[in-house]
Amino acid sequence: MIQAKPFLKWAGGKRQLLNKIESILPCDVLKTKEIDLYIEPFVGGGALLFHLLSNYSVSKSIINDINPDLILSYKVIKLFPHELIKKLKRIEDDYLPLAYEQRKEYFYNNLREAYNKLDVDYKAVDSKTSVEKVALMIALNKTCFNGLYRENSKGEFNVPFGKYANPKILDEDNLLNASKLLQGTEILCGNYSSISIPQDSKVFIYFDPPYRPLTDSGFTKYTKEDFNDEDQKQLAKYIQRIHKEKHHFLLSNSDTEDNFFDNLYKGFDIQRVLAKRYINSNANGRGEINELLIKNY
Repeated sequence: MIQAKPFLKWAGGKRQLLNKIESILPCDVLKTKEIDLYIEPFVGGGALLFHLLSNYSVSKSIINDINPDLILSYKVIKLFPHELIKKLKRIEDDYLPLAYEQRKEYFYNNLREAYNKLDVDYKAVDSKTSVEKVALMIALNKTCFNGLYRENSKGEFNVPFGKYANPKILDEDNLLNASKLLQGTEILCGNYSSISIPQDSKVFIYFDPPYRPLTDSGFTKYTKEDFNDEDQKQLAKYIQRIHKEKHHFLLSNSDTEDNFFDNLYKGFDIQRVLAKRYINSNANGRGEINELLIKNY
């Protein structure tokens, strides 16, 4: 089968937890290696998405995220992989031979400023402007500080330059494989509650929303939109409806000291797992911590 992995380093990525998540997939999925419909309302880097598409027979998948640039990247990779590869090759050839100070200047002027200035029509994905935007996004992700994606209040990418000796800006094989796997995927951008879930299919839904901060200074806001406690509660109400409709769901989130999620999801199966977190603006916020996996099956 075709194998692909996330093409972006994304906050809260689940690559390190894939073995644990896979071990607690619904029994019928583990037995048959088949999924009628897989839905991921907060897709992020898509670690579980690509793992399932690479190793299971997924009849259809639906992914969604509120970040329009992230969703644009999925659409471009699905529709225009060769054009994207050509753009990334040009950037990589320009960037890698440069000395440190030249790379820094290239990062701020040719990548970050260009990315923030480039306007795209998110509803009409094309092989020119859309591809250019996504190429800049991927190049920034591979060359910025700690592979972090963060926006200011204006929605502008504002992560500083990263000191990587030999960043892999272009991974051609992975992009081509990801494109092939995404052909059967419906790609949406918006609020999770707007996703239409059919009632006549066996559906497995994985929720990986923005994590609740472990402390008041926790760094979980990566876009201009926030996801506060009220949003977490609204999501829980939505998931209760999913449960009543007899769809299988799995949710991941942080394990906070006030047992916020234990109370919010009382009655569901709640497991604690250790996870290493590398993306954080504060080095003290990186390391091994508890996370929650909550399911209804």
